[in-house]
Amino acid sequence: MFKNVGSNWVVTVASVVVVYFLTPFTIHRLGDDAYGTWNLINAITGYLGLLVLGVPMASVRYFAQHIAKGDDRKLNEAIGSCTALYLLLGAIALVAGAALYFFFVRGYHIPATLHGDARLAFALVVVFVSLGFIALLPNGLLSAHDDFVPRNVVRLWGLLLRVVLTFGLLLLHASLTMLAVVQLVCMVFDFWLCWLIIRRKYPTTRIRLADFDWSMTRAIFAFSIYVLVLNAGARLSFETDSIVIGAYMDVGSIPYFTVANSFIIYLMEFLIAIAAVVMPMATRLQTQGKKAELQEIFLKWSKIALSMTLAAGLFLIVLGPRFIAWWVDPTFERPAGQVLQILMVSYLIFLPMRGVALPMLMGLGKAGLPTVGFLVAGVLNLGLSLLLVRPLGLAGVALGTAIPNVLFAVLIFGHACRVMEVSILAFMRYVIPRAVLGAVPVLALLLWFKLGLEVRSLVELAVAGVAMTLLFGVMWVFYVCRNDPYIDLWSWLLPRLRAWGRV
Repeated sequence: MFKNVGSNWVVTVASVVVVYFLTPFTIHRLGDDAYGTWNLINAITGYLGLLVLGVPMASVRYFAQHIAKGDDRKLNEAIGSCTALYLLLGAIALVAGAALYFFFVRGYHIPATLHGDARLAFALVVVFVSLGFIALLPNGLLSAHDDFVPRNVVRLWGLLLRVVLTFGLLLLHASLTMLAVVQLVCMVFDFWLCWLIIRRKYPTTRIRLADFDWSMTRAIFAFSIYVLVLNAGARLSFETDSIVIGAYMDVGSIPYFTVANSFIIYLMEFLIAIAAVVMPMATRLQTQGKKAELQEIFLKWSKIALSMTLAAGLFLIVLGPRFIAWWVDPTFERPAGQVLQILMVSYLIFLPMRGVALPMLMGLGKAGLPTVGFLVAGVLNLGLSLLLVRPLGLAGVALGTAIPNVLFAVLIFGHACRVMEVSILAFMRYVIPRAVLGAVPVLALLLWFKLGLEVRSLVELAVAGVAMTLLFGVMWVFYVCRNDPYIDLWSWLLPRLRAWGRV
């Protein structure tokens, strides 16, 4: 499991590095208005993704069940049923995209110089989203087989392709259309390479509409409705901010929010790297009746997720605004930095639940309360953002996101403990105290770098990051995980150090 999660983390780190280089380059090539319009296009068309009805997560759950039982016939029936659903939903997305096109054209004030480019880019992104449904199929199969390493090798090649195409095409012609073309090419590349791996490793696996089965389709669809509600809540929670800002402020203000939010999104991707492995594993362990192992995964990975969130989150809260000033532009430090700090405080509580508790509940089929809770949190997010955007601006939108996140995390925490039959007191005693106390020296070090040394340059920020990481590692080995029943790193490390000393 550590190997699979680790490979997901490698991809996430690589994605962060890619964003680090591409974001300022793209903003400077396009300008604030064009980049804000691009974010607006993605925010609006992102709602087309809800038409997938949660089939990807549902498919992984059913694929994993049939793989665990070794039933190739049922697996192929599930694949055929999902293929038919993807094709139907992709066609519906194209029609819905046409309606959203008129909403985009008439509902927002886009600078006149961007009209033609923005409209063509919008149409291409609609095509990208529609084709993206069927493109999800190989990814679900590889996840269900626990083939995260080869899957992530493909993703790394895809990131390299994205970098080359983005730099090359934007240098050739800086336009929103070029960004949309990059998305389409990268999606086709990813699908083709993943399917090639599946055909070579699992020759009995096939994609055929002839394997379509109504009973299998109904089962997948029934579970996917829960995931649809979950995705709707996620969309309202994380992807509507650009729409609100564009409607009540201006498109030129959107980049200040999205730059800050990008840090949070990629930190969440780092935690979702755990979720991608935990969910199918929870399904398999439930199928095999291994309750004790489920509880161990819940406790162990919740502690890991909390510690990682604290380490990265404290750096972003303390030094994140100064990094933004160096990375993009000094004018971004105050507005984007304030948004980053508000969001990150709430994510210290939200991310550990999103990374472990939520996917385990989905993998166990306990999707009812989380999906309804996420939808309510998304609606509350939208309502608070609309209420606070005028008096507080970007900070109000950030607060509108932060408050529902915390409430949802508390709800999921209590529900997961009940389902896993782990007492709340036992969870808190194992997961929280040492992780939080171990982060205190890390916070003190970061405050010293900020207030004592007044770090601002890239070299200074990098030194602060390395020093924080080393201190975090020491605290984790010698304190947070010392005598831990599941992850005692010191007991694992000590004999190896002794053996190394004798060499």
